[in-house]
Amino acid sequence: AQQGRRRLPVRQPRMLVLFETAAGFALLKVLDEGKINKVDNLFNEFAEGAANILSLQSFLKFDNTAEALEACTALVESKLGKNLRSFLKENIVSSGVKDQLAVSDAKLAGVIKEKLGISCVSGANVQELHRCIRGQLGSLLADVAPQHDLMTMSLGLAHSYSRYKVKFSPEKVDTMIVQAIALLDELDKEINTYAMRVREWYGWHFPEMSKIVTDNMAYCKIVLKMGARTNAPTCSLAEVVPKELEAAVREFAQVSMGTEISEEDMASIAKLCTQVVESANHRELRGCPKNVACTQLEHTVSKC
Repeated sequence: AQQGRRRLPVRQPRMLVLFETAAGFALLKVLDEGKINKVDNLFNEFAEGAANILSLQSFLKFDNTAEALEACTALVESKLGKNLRSFLKENIVSSGVKDQLAVSDAKLAGVIKEKLGISCVSGANVQELHRCIRGQLGSLLADVAPQHDLMTMSLGLAHSYSRYKVKFSPEKVDTMIVQAIALLDELDKEINTYAMRVREWYGWHFPEMSKIVTDNMAYCKIVLKMGARTNAPTCSLAEVVPKELEAAVREFAQVSMGTEISEEDMASIAKLCTQVVESANHRELRGCPKNVACTQLEHTVSKC
């Protein structure tokens, strides 16, 4: 008797597709599940007409751009927004629908299943299905969102979401301040390193000047202005250092115990001095890190 019994085929649950647009949320009903099972053949099936595979069951239209932006932000973060929650609850949970829900985002599918108890599916076949739907969205939503209106809403939502992503953020300002201070610190280290190299190399020629001139910038400017120490008696350093230092440099230049220096070596040292002076001027243009931080802080407070 048991052998004569026929097993009834297990009925597979029907499928609904959740599709997000700039105009609103669409709930599409799959008319023929067999046609969407083969991912490789899905594009050819849609080429014959999306109306043969899907039909619009329900549509939730956004009232304004702000509502669309809120829904878009929630979807990007794989969160279940208020509008989407009420939309699914009204059309699936409260209606007693047991169909599976195809969701492109696997994380969002998990949230929907956890929060609303709806059986969700996702994966490569669902993503391919969404791509095919997007290609013929105008025909599927012709009654609720014409193609022209849909394109206009998509453009408006894109601009709004871009402004939302690049809007002023105190955390970003803090990061900018930290990076600016770090950059200035690196520039200070570079200037000091080059200045020490100038003192080391020029010190072989005029070692006494290192004790007379302690400021690195003044030291480099004197080297650029004077060149070899033999030019000290005829070179005017009034624009670089005070008269007392100028007199001391001339005095010690005449009795220096340093070695002679070639024109090639002097040219190399002059290039390094030029780089130190230019870097120091660039550093001054960027301002003090504390001033930068204070300016950014005032800007932050004014925005609050």
